[in-house]
Amino acid sequence: MSAIATTTNLPWMWLVSRGSGLVLLVLFTSVLVLGVSTRLGSGSRSMPRFAVAELHRTLALFAVALLLLHVVTAILDPYVAIGWWATILPFASHYRPVAIGLGALAVDLGAAVLLTSVARRHVGHRLWRAVHWLAYLSWPLAFFHALSAGGDMKTWWVATLVWGSAGAVIVAIATRVSLAIRANRTRWMDARAQPAATPRTVVQIGGK
Repeated sequence: MSAIATTTNLPWMWLVSRGSGLVLLVLFTSVLVLGVSTRLGSGSRSMPRFAVAELHRTLALFAVALLLLHVVTAILDPYVAIGWWATILPFASHYRPVAIGLGALAVDLGAAVLLTSVARRHVGHRLWRAVHWLAYLSWPLAFFHALSAGGDMKTWWVATLVWGSAGAVIVAIATRVSLAIRANRTRWMDARAQPAATPRTVVQIGGK
């Protein structure tokens, strides 16, 4: 009987919300890393570039579905009063306002990226690309939300998921910056190696 009572007293809604949030961080990290990979033009015979781009879009859509589960379970959790408005309005929650506010900002920026991606043909490539850069800002917001929203960072596998996601993003962005610097340096050296233009010889007729 005591085991049954302990099981029924477990905060299942919080566990589902926290678990979906951690999986969502891993998915979000995968989407960001794949997005960087498509910009780098990386690919192989087993995973060509178009397949990487398609996987990037598929995981992004799956992350949206998981985000809905995460938000709904966080709102319905009877142990914590967050309120549905706090998932949209940053820092409106009375429970851990900074942590929940960072998550709300990540949701708002992610929604902007999703909506412009769906309406890409109508908003134009330039606006879509400008808004898409917000993904680089929404990831650290989601990361610090996952880092501070729960009190289970002392659990080894939770810390591994969170800090492992941070390491993957750092490596991906560092690789992209390094390759961009190398490409610019190569173009600059090629431009310097080009021979100077030969001055034209003016032929005067009549000796003058």
